[in-house]
Amino acid sequence: MVQKRKVPERKCVVTNEMRPKKELIRIVRNKEGEIFVDESGKKNGRGAYLSKEIAVIDKAEKTGILNRHLNGEVDAAIYQKLRQIVDGK
Repeated sequence: MVQKRKVPERKCVVTNEMRPKKELIRIVRNKEGEIFVDESGKKNGRGAYLSKEIAVIDKAEKTGILNRHLNGEVDAAIYQKLRQIVDGK
């Protein structure tokens, strides 16, 4: 009997849905307080996950939920980068 590997799931901070990690984008704040998009999903630091949807990113920007999750100021450039990733550019 072959065991099926468990798919790692994470919760989107905007929609509060559990989804496979691959369907989410990770945003990280490291010890130096820098906030950036972690496309590899493996960098050290406090991470927050967002669904790969423009509406979710817009809502995150409007509500400032990432600022609260990461205890820092998320730059507008981060949201631009997130939108580019979602658009596949």
